[in-house]
Formats: sequence, C-alpha cells, structure tokens
Amino acid sequence: MIMNSNTLSIALAQTPIVDGDIEANLKQHIRAIKQAAQQGVDLLIFPELSLSGYVLPRAEELALDTKHSVLRELSEQAVVNQISIIAGCFLLNGTAKPTISAVICNPTGELGFYAKQYLHSGEEQYCKAGQHNHYLRLKGYKLALAICADFANPQHIHDAVEDESDIYLASALISTSGYAADADILANIATMYRLPVLLCNHIGQTGGWQTAGKSAAWDTDGNMALAVEDDQSCLAILEITAGQLRGRVHLL
Repeated sequence: MIMNSNTLSIALAQTPIVDGDIEANLKQHIRAIKQAAQQGVDLLIFPELSLSGYVLPRAEELALDTKHSVLRELSEQAVVNQISIIAGCFLLNGTAKPTISAVICNPTGELGFYAKQYLHSGEEQYCKAGQHNHYLRLKGYKLALAICADFANPQHIHDAVEDESDIYLASALISTSGYAADADILANIATMYRLPVLLCNHIGQTGGWQTAGKSAAWDTDGNMALAVEDDQSCLAILEITAGQLRGRVHLL
C-alpha cells in the first residue's frame, strides 16, 4: 500500500430504497449526494442494486442502458456537486441477460461501469457475470471495487492486491443472518492484505431479504473503525490518510 499523505473522504450511503421504483430511489440518491457534497466527501458509494432494489425476477425489465436518463442525471449530479458517485443497477450489455453492475460517475462527467464477476447462487438465472476488474483513482489512491459476493471469492481480492490497490470497497446486500460471517471475511481481508476495507450495505427489506445495515470500515489491522446502526439512514463518512481511518456518521 502506498503511504499517501493525501486525505480521501469516502461516504457510505445507508438509505432505504423502494423495490422496483427507480425514480423514487433516484430522488433518495440525489438527496444523499447533495448532503455528501456539503460534508466535503470525495466519493459516495451506494449499496448493490441501489437504484432498483434486489428484485432479480425483474432484472430484464429494470435494466438500464449506459445512456439512460437516470444515469445521465447521476452524472450531472457528480459534475454539479464535484463528487464521485458509485450507484448500483441492472445494466444492459448486449446479451440476453443484464449484469449486476455499478455505475461510476466522475466529476468530469465521465462514466465508468463495473459488472459483478462472482454471482451469488441463483443470480445466474437472471443475470450474466462480468469479466473484468474495475479500479478508481482518487487523490493518488487506487481503489478496488467489489459487488457483494465478489469479496467472498479469493480471486477477486488476489487480483486487487496484485494490481496494487490501496483501498477495497464493497457495495453489497447482506442479510441479518449473513452479516457476521461476511464481516469476518472483510476483517480478514483487511488484516491479511493490510488494506482499509469499506462495506456499504442496505437497510430495511429488498427482494425479500431483511438486510443488516451496519455499513462499516476496517483498518489495516482488521479492527472495525466505524460501524453504523442496523436501521440508521445515514452517511458513514471515512477519512483515509496513509492507511489510517477516521470515521463519523451524518444522519440523513
């Protein structure tokens, strides 16, 4: 990990969503974006499938193309507020099945896309797996992006380390019953690879799952540097300097 003296501010958006209502969820995103910008955040990340909800049977219906008006609106918000944004959606890709993807909106207006590579059991019925890793570069840091089950596959973190990532970001849907095991995986990644690890999770219900909330961050020793309440609508804000984390919570 590069000992970067720059301070990078990352916010994890833990906000309620409405399954299948992209317009309503977009309004929630914009509200969080504006507040994150007011807090001086450099990067705002939302949970897996934050724009649609985890409604796999409706994946094809709710999938967006790369020029969809919703993504254009998010991109405009990134430019106007001078903030980087990662949001989740089903994305059309020219094949029969969409991908479970993250759209990355940069303050320059440039859009990037990452498709989840390691699908959870059952997702392959509705979605296609991605083939490529994705990295962000902000303030001299290289950030590796994972979507949920990606982080449970050792190959994903192996690739991130081989590619000299400084920070590991996980956008996820983790249930109340699965949180403890997944938190252990993320803490072990932080310890083993000496990387700050950040988790952005849902609150409430989506796709029939009762989600755990508890968006969190682990420092390079695997200690939890910040964890928010299971049902708290908030921004969990992490300031990272040379691998050291400081956290605070901003209520929405």
